[in-house]
Amino acid sequence: MDYPISKTEYDHIRTLLYDESGISLGDNKQSLVVSRLSKRLRDLSLDSFEAYYEFVTGDTSGAEFTRMLDLLSTNKTDFFREPKHFEFLRDEILPSLEREKRIRIWSSACSTGEEPYTIAITLREGVKNPAQWDFGILASDISTRVLAHASAGLYAQERISTVPTDVAQRHFLKGKGNNAGLVKVKPHLSDMIKFRHLNLMSEKFPIKSPLDLIFCRNVMIYFDRPTQERLVGKFFRYLKPGGYLFIGHSESLQWLKHDFSTIAPTIYRKEP
Repeated sequence: MDYPISKTEYDHIRTLLYDESGISLGDNKQSLVVSRLSKRLRDLSLDSFEAYYEFVTGDTSGAEFTRMLDLLSTNKTDFFREPKHFEFLRDEILPSLEREKRIRIWSSACSTGEEPYTIAITLREGVKNPAQWDFGILASDISTRVLAHASAGLYAQERISTVPTDVAQRHFLKGKGNNAGLVKVKPHLSDMIKFRHLNLMSEKFPIKSPLDLIFCRNVMIYFDRPTQERLVGKFFRYLKPGGYLFIGHSESLQWLKHDFSTIAPTIYRKEP
């Protein structure tokens, strides 16, 4: 049974979501909020959405807000999703850095980890002598729940069905016994990645050196245009001259004010 939601209750929840995460819910998303949060209200023995709003805002740990965010947002992702980005990384970006053999990449909304692990695979498979390179990948998300999943590097075996068999054998351990049906990322990949809890709405990010590449895919669809413009401006500042920004296939910077050059659909560059 779903709970009824008043306009005032809905406005409270969507304002909180927008202020804390940048996610913008339209006027027509009441049914989504009701369907995804009603079970949570029952689990907490709360009798209204106003009571739930008070519960979330009263939780100083932020744990319930994260739970609410997880329920209202979609964390669907796959290994090698939108493969042209990884082909561009392998064929265009890595050769341009062959002399210095150093690359810094930020997976800015890493969800359950498929994206940063795919990046790590692409880096190791894309150069002749990986041991000679200085690889650095920052993987962040606003959700501590998905970050915990990502950092564990443990997946159902069918999740890597999009990974070529020989590549999977090089980079994943196959579970046995009680772990049958599971695979785990090998240490040589996980050691390349630092997982961090990070909110894209923060004014500053804990990034000290300029980046070669930022992935921010299928995230900005949840933001309104002013929020998108602010975020893209921040990405521009954190990229080094010549660095790239990859966004999702359903996104575009076409209607935003920005300083990037368009290289290909969903691929943008900060010109040297």
